[in-house]
Amino acid sequence: MTENSDRAAWLQQARTYLRDADPVLARLIDERPDFDPQAWMTQLPAMDLYGALLFQVTGQQLSVAATRTILGRIEALFGGHLPAPAEMLAIDPARIREAGLSWRKIGTLRDLAERLSDGRLDEDTLSRLPDDELMAELTTIPGIGPWTVQGALLVALKREDVVLPGDLALRKAVQVAYGLDHRPTQDEVLAIAEKWRPYRSLATSYLFSAAFEPTPPSSLPA
Repeated sequence: MTENSDRAAWLQQARTYLRDADPVLARLIDERPDFDPQAWMTQLPAMDLYGALLFQVTGQQLSVAATRTILGRIEALFGGHLPAPAEMLAIDPARIREAGLSWRKIGTLRDLAERLSDGRLDEDTLSRLPDDELMAELTTIPGIGPWTVQGALLVALKREDVVLPGDLALRKAVQVAYGLDHRPTQDEVLAIAEKWRPYRSLATSYLFSAAFEPTPPSSLPA
């Protein structure tokens, strides 16, 4: 009850801030009074930091549908859950390849799993790092770039001030919502998002909602 009350109060504060900061977001927020920014996460498998990075690496250059299909196959290989680092290292990589991952992505995930297993990286320590330090630590691994880490910050660590300027779906959503005559660059997305601080994750969720659920649910009964 207390946790739910705290979250509701935080959401109210964040929505008020974003409405005052950006008229485009004010419209999206007003159109979606019952919007739950975490609802989409309930459709995903349970993920720790390694699982979220696996999810993001899998999704590189793939559609959401293709990503979820491959994730389902990977879960099936591990008894219905995403693998821990030790499980990833124990399985024949060829079986992961058969699930739909490229050899490059498999190499990235095994490299990350090895670092987490041999002590070069510690998941608890990583999870406590500030966003920029975690980004710097993980992007040293070949195949893990900013987009991959940003997604993990959102999904696994529930960080509140994350934006994914390299995400094609978000760039398309920004173009439509802001009436731009071109697909915004990453720098343009970051410039627009500057006014959303410190609630860029929530703003991003509203834009994704506008892109994937263009008909506002405000007319539906509660």
